[in-house]
Amino acid sequence: MRKSEALAAEAVSCLNRALAALRDIWEEIGIPEEQRLERTDVVKKHIKSLLDMMVAEEENLKERLLKSIALCRKELDTLCRELQLDPFEAEEESTILQLEKDLRTRVEVMLKQKRDRKQELKTLQEQDRDLCDILCTTHFCIDSNAVPSLEELDRYRRHLASLTAEKERRREEFVSTKRQIILCMEELDHTPDTSFERDVVCEDEEAFCLSTDNIAALQDLLQQLEARRSLNEAVCTELRSRIVALWERLQIPVEERETFAVHMTGSRAKTRKALQLEVDRLEELKLQNMKAVILAIRAELADYWDKCFYSQEQRDVFSPYYDEDYTETLLQLHDAEVGKVKHYYETHKDLFEAVQKWEENWKLFLELERKATDPSRFANRGGNLLKEEKQRAKLQKTLSKLQEELESRVQAWEQEREEAFLVKGQQFMEYVTEQWQLYRLEKEKEKQERHLKKSRQIEAEMMYGSAPRTPIKRRVLGPHTPGKFGQAARTPNRVATKPPRPGHKERNKENMSQLNGTTLSGGCTPTAPAQRNYSVNSVASTYSEFARELSKASRCDTSSRILNSTTTTNTYC
Repeated sequence: MRKSEALAAEAVSCLNRALAALRDIWEEIGIPEEQRLERTDVVKKHIKSLLDMMVAEEENLKERLLKSIALCRKELDTLCRELQLDPFEAEEESTILQLEKDLRTRVEVMLKQKRDRKQELKTLQEQDRDLCDILCTTHFCIDSNAVPSLEELDRYRRHLASLTAEKERRREEFVSTKRQIILCMEELDHTPDTSFERDVVCEDEEAFCLSTDNIAALQDLLQQLEARRSLNEAVCTELRSRIVALWERLQIPVEERETFAVHMTGSRAKTRKALQLEVDRLEELKLQNMKAVILAIRAELADYWDKCFYSQEQRDVFSPYYDEDYTETLLQLHDAEVGKVKHYYETHKDLFEAVQKWEENWKLFLELERKATDPSRFANRGGNLLKEEKQRAKLQKTLSKLQEELESRVQAWEQEREEAFLVKGQQFMEYVTEQWQLYRLEKEKEKQERHLKKSRQIEAEMMYGSAPRTPIKRRVLGPHTPGKFGQAARTPNRVATKPPRPGHKERNKENMSQLNGTTLSGGCTPTAPAQRNYSVNSVASTYSEFARELSKASRCDTSSRILNSTTTTNTYC
């Protein structure tokens, strides 16, 4: 039996006891039966009224619970739709009271979720407004009246995080650009003259609108200022170059240059003004010292001509170089020519430097070749001969390698520009070939000179007798010791003097006249040694003239040797 049933049975028992007690009391009092019935009816009615009232209250409670359940269900349905959640499913076996409690608790939970979402939406919208005001962007599209879903709130949060990052990026860009703008303005001595420039430089950084238009305008302003600064730097660099060139041309003292050194760096407006004033002053001095300036420019021009390997014909094209009328027009012509040749050199500097390197190695090679033919080098000790041989072999390889590299580079240069690359008026390979030909002709000339010297020595020995090449210690000759080479080894007091034979004397006169340059019939006119050497050494500047001179000298020397040989043979026969 349940406790409620036991309590009900106890209530009935209490009622029965109470009625029994009432009957006993009425019996003792002597209340008549009719009155007893009346009193019992009153008790019954009172108990029935009390029980009816209690039942009614409980029925009312039941109705209230059912109404609450209905309201909660309705509100839950609404909240589920607003919060975009699945409908609430109550347990089927729950009592009315438990169901009402569960529904009411669920409603309270969902109402709290709704309030939280609305509050978060409000907070996010406030942040969105602040960021949009700073960045000048549109607000996030969301219904302020509706309850946002969890996905919408998450998307909103990510959107605001993106805006916050963009704000920081633009803030850093603004601060960095502002710093560069201030530096440029200081270097240019520029004061902000527009409202935008004043907003950038003078206003608080937090108050500046970081819109894309403002950031773009900020970059444009920086580019304009940097362009002005670059132009200013270029102008200052050009002015400094002119100042240095004028200092060199006018031979300005070092002390005077040092006093102006403070303006030789930087590009501020006052620096540019000082540089311009110095250029104007030097230009005035240049006009006052026109001749010295033009001569200095000519020296500079000649230096660039040498660097560009100009031939004399190429230099003669610039006729003002030889003009003696020192005027401003002449100065301008020289300035223009120097600028043109300097630009030509700077444009092809690598190629000219490579040719110069070949020239230097070539001169060193010729110097080593000259040392190789010097007889005195055999007196040197310490391994110099071996070092020179190794250096000469290394130079030959270097020259060959440089020549191959230059040949390919020159060909590429000529194909690209469709013009010839000239070195001293010749195409480079023609110039190199001519240098090697001149070198070989010089070697041939030296060889023929050695042959000529040896021939003359033989002729002299045949005419006058040979002399010992090295000093010989005098020996005591016995009565039967013959001397070498006949009379050459005898003492003077033992020389048997014989009168020369007339025929021999005449032939000796012919030989002497031949050596002295007397013309003989049937032969060429030989020249004295100094004259012959002069004819061979007077080599023309071109290979063809040099070859003709060498060939002429060789033929003349050969005829002379043939004639001397014939005459000598006849004499000693």
